[in-house]
Amino acid sequence: MQENPELREVGGWFEIEGTWRGGDRYGSGHINQTYVSEFDRAGAVVRYVHQAINQEIFQDVPGLMRNLHRVTSHLRTSASQSESSGRWEVPALVPTREGTFWHRDDAGVCWRTFAFIEGSRTYDVAPGPDIAREAARGFGRFARELADLDPSELVESIPRFHDLEGRLARLRGASVEDPVGRAATVERELEAVWTRVEVADEFRRLWDAGDLPVRVAHNDTKVNNALIDDETGRVVAIIDLDTVMPGTLLFDYGDLVRTATCRAAEDERDLAAVAVDPGLFGAVTQGFIEQVGSVATSAELEHLLLGARFMTLIIGVRFLTDYLEGDRYFRTSRPDQNLDRARTQLALLRSIETSAESLEEEIWDSRRALQGRS
Repeated sequence: MQENPELREVGGWFEIEGTWRGGDRYGSGHINQTYVSEFDRAGAVVRYVHQAINQEIFQDVPGLMRNLHRVTSHLRTSASQSESSGRWEVPALVPTREGTFWHRDDAGVCWRTFAFIEGSRTYDVAPGPDIAREAARGFGRFARELADLDPSELVESIPRFHDLEGRLARLRGASVEDPVGRAATVERELEAVWTRVEVADEFRRLWDAGDLPVRVAHNDTKVNNALIDDETGRVVAIIDLDTVMPGTLLFDYGDLVRTATCRAAEDERDLAAVAVDPGLFGAVTQGFIEQVGSVATSAELEHLLLGARFMTLIIGVRFLTDYLEGDRYFRTSRPDQNLDRARTQLALLRSIETSAESLEEEIWDSRRALQGRS
């Protein structure tokens, strides 16, 4: 750990016992700035996660933090009433010394702190079916335990976050206005998007018909938002709860398929390596349906693959839009990284489309297995 006076000051704003030992940057997230600090408590090292909230994206910080407190409190109650065995933890917000859950510093930056969940790790790419299944089980359990929380109790931390129609309109505007002169380089990618707008139409029909219940959804179920126990390999927690707000099970299942069923990196340049892995897809589907089967409707289960198409397309659209707008949203570490990310999503979407028949059969197999256990 490095000697970082700024993090020492951050730690002092929160109700943390012990002597600060050091801190450093942590994780690979695109949005918030995340750090970890160590404290000496009677000879034992205790770690905490500090985050500087990205206020350009999360503009209603009080609403965001009320969401987090409401959701984690509900999850903690659900966990205490659960009969399931095994380790399962809920991210614990650390209060400030003023009794709130966030602190605004003199520069206007809003900070929050969580207790570090020890003995666990994340994976940016699922190394095999076991981890993919565990991530899916974790997000499925997360959805199931929040099924009785009224979505209207939560604010939209990012308004219209999964509004595909709105995202397509913004992409169209960016391609026409071309603020940084990149539109001519993405004609093939734009064509790939425009030929798939029926995904938005299909989702809109189901949503308007009331076939997709509004639920409390995680809305960002990347595999690296599931913590896996170092020793057992089982999922122990779901993290990164900023986007927990009203949504649908299709969003959460779809983003799992997008992030946990392809072995390629998110910014893979070799598009031939981008494809749905049948083994990983089966593991994700089994793990998710196992957990949500008791609360999901038939319509939700019947349209899970639409969720995969929807989420892969919308994330591809977001990467492509950000590239056209000058990389303003997603943090990049090299030129054209957001373009590579967009191309990877579109290649994955093509793989989902060409494999649709076998993927639907896998979903049905998982549903039949669930019925056989009930």
